[in-house]
This record gives sequence, C-alpha cells and structure tokens, in this order.
Amino acid sequence: MSTHPHPDTMPAAESADADAAAEVVDLDTARARRAAAPGGEVPDDDETVDAETVDDAPPAEGGPVDAAGDIPSEVLARRRERRPILAEWARSWRGVRAAAKHQGKDAGYVLAYHAVRSPKYAAKTALWAPIGLVRGIAQALHWASAEEGNWHLRQTAAQRGEADVWLKLDARRQRQTTWRWWVLALATAGIVTGLIVLALGPPWWRWLAALTVVPFLATRGRPADKPITDRVSEGTRYRKLTAVLVRRALTSVQMAAITSAVAKDPKAISFPVDIHRDGPGHLAIVDLPYGVEAAEVVARRGKLASAMRLPLDQVWPETAPGHTGRLALWVGYEPASAMKQPPCPLLNDGLKVDLFQPFPFATTPKLDQIMAELMYRNWLFGGQPGSGKTFALRLLLLAAALDPRAEIRGYELKGVGDFAVLEPVMAEYGNGFDDETLARAFAFIQWLYEECRRRSQRIAHYARLGKAPENKVTPELASLKGSGLRPLVAWFDELQELMTSKFGKEAGEILEKVIKLGRALGVIIVIGTQIPDKDSLPTGISRNVNSRFCLSVADQTANDMILGTSAYKQGLRATVFQPVSEAGWGVLRGLGKPQSVRSFYVDTTAAGRIVARAVALRTKAGNIPTFPTDRDVAPQHHVLDDLARVWPGDDKSVWNETLCAALVELRPDVYGGWGSAQLTAALKPFPIKVGDVWAKPADGGKATTKRGIVHTDLTAAITERDRKRSGG
Repeated sequence: MSTHPHPDTMPAAESADADAAAEVVDLDTARARRAAAPGGEVPDDDETVDAETVDDAPPAEGGPVDAAGDIPSEVLARRRERRPILAEWARSWRGVRAAAKHQGKDAGYVLAYHAVRSPKYAAKTALWAPIGLVRGIAQALHWASAEEGNWHLRQTAAQRGEADVWLKLDARRQRQTTWRWWVLALATAGIVTGLIVLALGPPWWRWLAALTVVPFLATRGRPADKPITDRVSEGTRYRKLTAVLVRRALTSVQMAAITSAVAKDPKAISFPVDIHRDGPGHLAIVDLPYGVEAAEVVARRGKLASAMRLPLDQVWPETAPGHTGRLALWVGYEPASAMKQPPCPLLNDGLKVDLFQPFPFATTPKLDQIMAELMYRNWLFGGQPGSGKTFALRLLLLAAALDPRAEIRGYELKGVGDFAVLEPVMAEYGNGFDDETLARAFAFIQWLYEECRRRSQRIAHYARLGKAPENKVTPELASLKGSGLRPLVAWFDELQELMTSKFGKEAGEILEKVIKLGRALGVIIVIGTQIPDKDSLPTGISRNVNSRFCLSVADQTANDMILGTSAYKQGLRATVFQPVSEAGWGVLRGLGKPQSVRSFYVDTTAAGRIVARAVALRTKAGNIPTFPTDRDVAPQHHVLDDLARVWPGDDKSVWNETLCAALVELRPDVYGGWGSAQLTAALKPFPIKVGDVWAKPADGGKATTKRGIVHTDLTAAITERDRKRSGG
C-alpha cells in the first residue's frame, strides 16, 4: 500500500512544495555545474539541484583550458600562413630563368634524342604502314558486318536450339549492318575524293597528307610490344620529387623512430606545404614523426640519396624553420657537380667593393648567391688538402683589395706562393715555413696587438669629438684622411705551422687577444688551417671567431673544431664532401642560417686581373702600400748562425752546456735560461745529431763524455738551409 499522500488530499502549501520538489532537472546542466564547481561540489545557491543524481560521464582528460577565442586576433594573424598567389619559382627572375632553362633543356634533349633515331623511325614506319592499311581495311569491313555485336548471344541461342531468339538477334544484326555499310560507303567515297584532290593539288598537300596518314597507319600496323619511337628515359637525369618518393626515402634511412611511426600511421610523415619548384629543382617541406629531429635526417644524407637513387650532390636536406622536426628537402634537376657555377662577380670590371657592405662569395646548391662580410668579423677556414681552402680564403683578400681603404697584411706558411699574386696590394707579405718567416709572422702578431692598442686610443679621441658615436670604426672614420683607422685585414694561411713552432704558445695567446679586441677596431683576422686540433688551432682562437667555413674534413673532431661544438650532431657535416672532386664545397656558418655552399672559383690568372684593377683603384686613391720600414718584422738571428759564431776555435765537437753559455753571452735576451735540453729541442728540426761527445770544458779541465754536437753536422745543416733558401 502506498505511503505517499495523494496530491488532492494535501494542503495547498504542501502541494506547492511537492511540485517544486518534483520539478524535472536537466541532467546535462547539473553535470556541467558540478564539474565547474571547485572540487566537484554542488554550488550552494537558490537553484534547484538533483543531489541524488550520480554523474556517470567519463572523467575529462585534464582540467579546463582557455578557449581559442581568447587568443588576441593579432597573434592569430601572425600565425596564419597564407599560400602565395604565385608559385615560388614564378616570384623571381632567377626562378623563372631556372624553370625555363630546365624545360628548354629537357625539350632539347628529347628532340635531339629522337632526331638521332629518325632514320630508324622512318624504316619502322615504312615497314608497318602497309600492314596497318590492310589491318585497317579488315577492321572496317568487320565493323560494317556487325558480327561482334551479339555474336555470343546468337551462338548461345543456336546451342540451345532457340530458333526464334536466334532469328531476333540476327535481325538486329542486319539492321545494324545496313546503316554501317552506308557509313563505310560514304567514308570510302570521301577517301577517294580526297585522293583525287591530293593528286590534282600542289605537291606539298601530298607530303602533308603522307606525314599525317602514314605514321597513323604505322601505329595501327605495329606489334603491341614494339613502339615506333624509343622511350626517352630520364631516370638517371632527374627524378621528380613526389610525396611517395619522399616517404619511401625517409623510411629507408634506417631510423627506427620513423619506421615504427609510419607503420602505425601512414600519415606520420606529412607535408605542410605542397612540393613545389624552387630554382633548378624541387623543394619538399616535411613534418617528420613526433620526436624525430630534422638534424638526424640531415646527418643521414648519404642514405637518403641512396633511397632516392640519386647522386649525393643532388640531394640537399636541411633543417627548416618552424620546429626541430621540420625538414626542408631540396632535390636538384641534376647533380651540383654538373651544374655550371656562374662566374665570380668580382671579375666584373665595374664592380667595386665596400668592406662595410656584403660582397659575393659563394653560391648555394640552388645557385643562389651568398654574400660575405669582413668588417666586424673574423674568419676561420678549415679543410684537408685539395678541399679548396686556400682559394676560398684568397677570395676574401681579393675582395678586400678592391676597397682602396683596406690595408692587407699576412703570411702564407705553406711556401708555394698561392698568395703571391696579391703582393702588389699588400703592405706586408711572408711566404714559407722556415724559422725566419715564422719569426716574422710572430713579430707581426705582436705588432697587431700594439696596433689594437693604438687604434683604441684613436677611437677614444674621435668619440670625444663626437665622430665615433658607437665607439668603433665606421665608414666615415675609415675614409677620414689621417685617422689611421682604415680596415686592416690580417691573414694567416696554414696557421698550424706557426702554432706548432717554438713561437706557438705565445703567438696563440696574443692572437686570441687580438681577435677579441679587433672587432670594433677595424682589425679583421682571417685564418686558414688544414690540421684543426687543439695544438694546431688553440680553442681560444676558434671559440672567438664568428664566421667559419669548413670545407672537406676527414672526421667529426675536425668538423667540430671548425664549425663549433656539436655542429656534427646538428647535421652540419663537411665530412660528406670529397676533396678535389668537390673542391670549394663546404658548410658556411656565421652568415645567417648555416648551409652548404660552394665558394666562387678564381684561378691565379683571373686573380691577377682583379689585382690589376685593385692597383688602379689604389693608385687613384693614393694608397699604394709599401712594406714596413718602421719596425723590425723579425729577429735578425738564427740559432745555427749563432752556434757557428760562438763555436770555440777548431774543436771538432763541443758540449751543449758550453755552447749554451756562449749563446747566453751573445744574446742574453734570446737565450737566457737555456740549458742542454733547450738546445737539443731547438736543433730537432735540423739534421744535427745530439749525442755523447768527447770534449774538454771551457776552463781547460779534464776531458770527458757529455751531451753535445759535432761541428761537421752543424756546417752541413747550414749548407742545406742555404741551399733551400736559394731554391737549389
């Protein structure tokens, strides 16, 4: 029996309360209010809440977040990427020229390919055209008879003995063949009329008809597997970049993260931008699977090229802006080694260089021009023999020579004379790796430090006058006559020869100071080395150089010594370049985005023409350099000559300690503190054997055996040194 009172028997007030209590509650609204309340509690307000209802909805993943509509409109506008109206290749004359050149080259290739084979094509056409004529007539007669229309149905009706069905089908065939014979007759009449017209018309009509009809008949008469024209295969020349090709290549580079991601989701590799033409090639922007960095793919450039079945220098991957998992893959129409690099713009007679402005230095794989800078920069070139390091370094000096204000001084410590062509525009030049040249190079570094000190005082002076607002060398100060603040380009090729000599430690310490101080003082240091290790290239020097060009190197250590720590892991790998065959190619870092470039090639003959223009510009400006006469550029002594000078009388052998005492007395500032060990180390580069010799002390005591040298070895070493100096 129900215990709930009937509404009709309840008082009015109680009935109203019951109606309120029995009001239907919107469960979705209640759940939303409960979720919005702190801790999931029901809000304590006047609204009715169904406290007995249990929310059985699944828990939300994470707490509430701001709606996307709260993001400012200007931020959304910056994040919105609009597709360009014109394609990338059509937005610059370079792209248009590259596209036209590529299409024209392909068209010319196809025409030449078929032109060479035209006699064979003519023979095939003459052979198969009659067969095509007979086959065409037979096919026309077969069509007019309408035998194939319902042939199978008539055969089935005949086999079943259904005569009436067969008669109906044959009547249908006869109706079809009636109008077809009329069509065939009209076509034959038209052909006959055409032949009469061709026979009565000019000869070129007949030739035109033959060139049109005969190939058509040949295509009708040829076997299905023997085409008239050969296929033009372009697989070895260029393989068009497609999404399928890129995905297949990326899954073939042996990266487990990519392989597993694509196995779970084929769309793990996506393309935020359509693959499009970019210069002389195509560019694909690729979003790699989550957790895969583009630098990892760049490091596998060889595997990527293998997966695409293309030469290594035709495939150029690099990291793309946006995020670390975005890859920019550019594939050229042809290998970079086959693409002709444009002539160096420095060879243009009308070109003038302002060292305060960028000047052409290299080209990218797309043949885009890369501009280099010298002012407020220091440069480091590194690469193994045959990589093109010397020619790339010399290119900077040729550019500096075309600015009449620039002062150029430097030392070529290889001794072959690669920089001798620049001697007419250099204020100081040394060539060789003998002790005297190394000493002059060391003295030059000491002079550079003093020059920095002098320049700093000059800049402070002009700053007080309001002519150096940034407290550094400006174009106005460099051009101001008598300011003494012209750009000074100091260069060292094969620096390792100096760093591994007896001057190395002190020279490295001073040169590091010059690099740190010289940036604002107009002193530009340019260094080239082929042995980039901590002894040949002190880390204090390489760490403070802000522009680096690493050409072909043998290993990761050399790569990171030139380009900086972790460059190899970031995908900046000059180890992929081959010396000699890829000379001039390298990784350029410090001028915008690090990238692979090829420096312009200027041989010695062409360099001579640039130097001649530079001499004319400097003559006009009154700035013809002269070699320094106001400072001692090298110590005027040699350890072999000093040993010969202090050798005691006619003694055939002398102890080291005796010789050291005499050397200290001769040049105390040079040989002070020398002992037997120091003399032995100094004689290592020469064919002088230091061993136990029998001699008497200088004070006439008893003769005994001690470490020393023999006089004949000393004279032989001096003779050999003089022979090398004279070029004998």
